[in-house]
Amino acid sequence: MKNFFLSVKNWIVRHLPTKRRLIQVYVALLYNVNFKGFANGTIFQGNSKYACVPGLNCYSCPGAIGACPLGALQNAFAQSGTRAPYYILGIIGLFGLLFARTICGFLCPVGLCQELIHKIPSVKIKKGRATRALSYLKYVLLVVLVVALPVMYGLQGIAVPAFCKFICPAGTFEGGIGLISNPLNWSGSRDLLAQLGNIFTWKFCVLITFIVLCVFLYRPFCRFICPLGAIYGFFNKISFIGVKVDKIKCIDCGLCVKHCQMDVKHVGDHECINCGRCISVCPVKAISWKGSGLFDKLDQKEEEKKEEKPAPTPVLKSVAPTPVLATAATQNGAPKIKSTIPPPYMPVTFMSAAAAEPEANKSTNEDGDIEFRSGAPPPAEKKARPKSFWIQVAAWCVALVAFIGAVLYYNVFTTTEEINDMQIGTECPDFSLKTYGKGSTGSYKLLDDTFTLSEQRGSVVVINFWATWCGPCVEEIPHFNKAATEFPDVKVVAIHGKSTESVPQFIIRPTDTKESWRDYNLIFLQDDLDGQTCLTFKALGGNATWPMTLIVDAEGKISFTRQGKLSYEDLVKEIQKAQNAHTN
Repeated sequence: MKNFFLSVKNWIVRHLPTKRRLIQVYVALLYNVNFKGFANGTIFQGNSKYACVPGLNCYSCPGAIGACPLGALQNAFAQSGTRAPYYILGIIGLFGLLFARTICGFLCPVGLCQELIHKIPSVKIKKGRATRALSYLKYVLLVVLVVALPVMYGLQGIAVPAFCKFICPAGTFEGGIGLISNPLNWSGSRDLLAQLGNIFTWKFCVLITFIVLCVFLYRPFCRFICPLGAIYGFFNKISFIGVKVDKIKCIDCGLCVKHCQMDVKHVGDHECINCGRCISVCPVKAISWKGSGLFDKLDQKEEEKKEEKPAPTPVLKSVAPTPVLATAATQNGAPKIKSTIPPPYMPVTFMSAAAAEPEANKSTNEDGDIEFRSGAPPPAEKKARPKSFWIQVAAWCVALVAFIGAVLYYNVFTTTEEINDMQIGTECPDFSLKTYGKGSTGSYKLLDDTFTLSEQRGSVVVINFWATWCGPCVEEIPHFNKAATEFPDVKVVAIHGKSTESVPQFIIRPTDTKESWRDYNLIFLQDDLDGQTCLTFKALGGNATWPMTLIVDAEGKISFTRQGKLSYEDLVKEIQKAQNAHTN
């Protein structure tokens, strides 16, 4: 029975999570601490969404409290035009200088998920020349999907975060599946299932592919695909936190590279995620953490403050020499007298006072430790904890307090915005919004003129909510203009929500047809804003998803509603349905 409990104890000890794993789990929970978002099926849109978290974590995840730096970078490039997106570049540069790819090893939820999946028992594919060559693919994706395509489409007035849209499995799992898995998003104006199309099917297949690859390969997304890791890799040599090698101690045994599961050529290169596993396998302790010398100095100063204990009194212990007999040659048959030759030196062995204690005062216990009887020196005092230990304890306490505070703030003290689920056949809430148009000086701007829904009774009204940063919104605006031209008796309004650039300048920007939206037959309106909340959008059932379209019949009742992009054919069909309902 004793052996059984001992084996259980050993198993538990072997499977206890490491400090790195605890940090990974902590960070993943902290990034997505808005737990009530999972219950409500909504996306948090508070002020903290303006800030980027260091690791890859989808903005659209119901629990996310911050923005993804990679998604923010693509949107910034799409909206920058001829201006460099200094703000987001500065944020990512700051993360890189502080942590570099330590973020990949410790602060990225996607990395944690890959490592957990890789623990599934299977045949593991070892790294080699092929995986090393594939590791450069992420730099190609960085240039093409994160920089080139967003900038190219951005110059045309269309926001296309290409990597997020076509590749990123984190967005599919956290954002897509995280939202559509909630039953509250299956009906009414929140029917997200109706919006699923070919792009989601493609991205779902990409997600499944990565999950399967993770079983056989260590961190395939980080090694081959992730552009954010590619960016942080540029900072590995100059970052404040990371691993370093003492060239003087290093014997070039290669154990660190052999033990590493990433495609590194040497410790700390652009592929190194600074996980620290190589530190324990170095036979000469040449690998250490950057900044660890600070803790060593703290401990050294702590030791210097202590009183130095007297050194143990050396006790001379003589070693008896072995007599050496020298026999001279016999002379006249009679042997000479034998003499003992003394050794030229006397060996001395240094012993501590404890060791020199008479054996009568010492005994050995069952663990092999020496115990002293009366008259023997007392055992040594227990060594005090180093200062670095207490710093670590304080850091964990602060982290725990911060997590509890975040849980309370986002789930208790922050109120959840109620979503008005607009049902077909219900009366549409009235609103009155300012319009965009030419002012007295001829410039295009927001006017004091208003558009009021209740004043349009007797006419079908098409309401489209859009934003300058929303790619699908910009793509479908020409459909609404075409419908306004084909149905002159229908009022087609485009209500703008929140934006990071001037809406009038965006509207007058030339389109592919060399004309501007100002020349369209649309009525452009500006939604009322309360901080981050678009009040009309919210009142009409908006749920953090742009674009959204409603059609109100001549009696002021809702005949159609959808969140997501709408094709021209579907738009015409719904307009005709609303007209026929009023006629009948």
